[in-house]
Amino acid sequence: MSEGIPQASRAVNNIRNHLAADPKARIVVVTHGLGIDFLLDGAVNQMDQSFVGAIGELAGRGVEFRVCNNTLVSRKIEPAKLAMEAKIVPSGVAEVARLQAREGFVYLRP
Repeated sequence: MSEGIPQASRAVNNIRNHLAADPKARIVVVTHGLGIDFLLDGAVNQMDQSFVGAIGELAGRGVEFRVCNNTLVSRKIEPAKLAMEAKIVPSGVAEVARLQAREGFVYLRP
């Protein structure tokens, strides 16, 4: 994800729907650019609802959240401001490529 809060809101719903259809699916959310915003402390959706509950719920169902370190550096965001479920990777774009090429993942964009 790279587009910010509206995309994150769509993604949360898409992931819930995906898991309802396939509870054993392995889902990794890779974020970079504005896509990391929903994983920052205090992030809320367009209805002023916190993302914390949704992130925790999805993580509890096995969803992984990865954040681009290049974005953190360029935006001067401290890693401590990320949700505890988030894992930092060197590059979001490289992580997507790695997951597709080496681990057989399919890229889905909400």
